[in-house]
Amino acid sequence: MSVLKQIAEYLYLRKKDPDTPVTKWVGYMHGINRLSILLFLAAMIILAVKLLRK
Repeated sequence: MSVLKQIAEYLYLRKKDPDTPVTKWVGYMHGINRLSILLFLAAMIILAVKLLRK
């Protein structure tokens, strides 16, 4: 699976593959990954706004 497809699944932009096994620990991992991606995007937006204000 490509990285972009996985990110789209984390951010609910694409349906998850029904054939993949789902366990409690995989769910936790996906939740942490989703949180880190959203925080990264928020930080990039804040940096872009700071750079544009100068």
